[in-house]
Amino acid sequence: MAAPARFRHLDSSHAPGQQRAGARARAGDRPVDFSHGDVGAFPPHPAAAEAVHDAIAVGATWAYSPYRGHREVRSRVADRLGELMGLAIDPDRHLLVSAGTQAGLYLAMSSVIERGDRVGIVAPDYFAYRKITEFLEAQPVDVTLHYREHGRAGEIDLESLTSALDSGVRTIVFSNPNNPTGVVYEPSHLLRINATLAEYGAFAIVDQLYARQIFDGRAYTHFAGLDGAADRTLTLIGPSKTESLSGFRLGVTIGPEPIISRMETVQGLVTLRAPGYSQAVLTTWLAEPPGWLDDRVAAHQRIRDELMAVIQASDAVMARPTEGGSYLFIHIPAVAGDLDAFVESLRVEDGVTVTRGTEFGSFPDAVRLNFSQDRTAAVAALRRLVDRAQRW
Repeated sequence: MAAPARFRHLDSSHAPGQQRAGARARAGDRPVDFSHGDVGAFPPHPAAAEAVHDAIAVGATWAYSPYRGHREVRSRVADRLGELMGLAIDPDRHLLVSAGTQAGLYLAMSSVIERGDRVGIVAPDYFAYRKITEFLEAQPVDVTLHYREHGRAGEIDLESLTSALDSGVRTIVFSNPNNPTGVVYEPSHLLRINATLAEYGAFAIVDQLYARQIFDGRAYTHFAGLDGAADRTLTLIGPSKTESLSGFRLGVTIGPEPIISRMETVQGLVTLRAPGYSQAVLTTWLAEPPGWLDDRVAAHQRIRDELMAVIQASDAVMARPTEGGSYLFIHIPAVAGDLDAFVESLRVEDGVTVTRGTEFGSFPDAVRLNFSQDRTAAVAALRRLVDRAQRW
């Protein structure tokens, strides 16, 4: 049976996590998989596993929850997220727990987007936005992110955004911090984006998965907390990469009640609910011991700085220093038009796995690295990448 047409854009062979590091080229080289973080290097806080263990011991009352998630869990999360985001969050109306933020993203987009819609996708940005849009038989419309240009770096191009809205776009999807570039949008810029979307009556789906991992003391603004934005914004967040809790498959979506209700309906068809026992992890989230998160962010910032020193010492590669999250988006001019061969040789011969820039838009000379890794191994692996780039 032939696959339906909507599957034609869904090749996942190059998606993050789908390939593993290959054979080591030189004795002593440690394979490094930059396609996702290393929870061995950055383990979860022990309280997370303890909470799940206790939930399993209790048994039936934790195994199954309402589709939106356990009421007690939602109540705790709503209070803590409300304080973090500066919002009044009703746990029964404004919040849904999903089986990971990826599932939450699909629930969100499928609850807002209809067949034939035009959807604004910031470029570059997370690979799944475009794929889900096309799977829903809607049309992605690129909205330019300036992340390298002098004087404009770190801004969504407002002319590009306005042009997309003029073409009929009424939903825009973006991440903050941006994945893959690490851009953290300035408060003043988000105000302009919010005003532009309000003028057109447009809706925003904002992925804030790395909102707690911000570097250099930089300010962070929650988009839904801007004037009037809460009623036309879905916020995706959860205990994931920053806390090394991705494996528990939990996500949280905050948004207006009618859309949360639609998401609940879709979740009831797809996964029924987030894993019941895993939801116990949310009782520990946003309540880590004092200093734990600060230490984790500082450790990632040190790795970022060491990797940037390697990049800046070479003419073969270039990257913007990430402002938040765990990603570096590295441009390698010599590999344009030959990216697949470069990535494969890097994986097989150097033991270094990266994600192709083409997963995030039309970036055939770029790769993404998740630097939440053992520091020594990450620096050594990046040096192997730079060495190959210089010889390419």
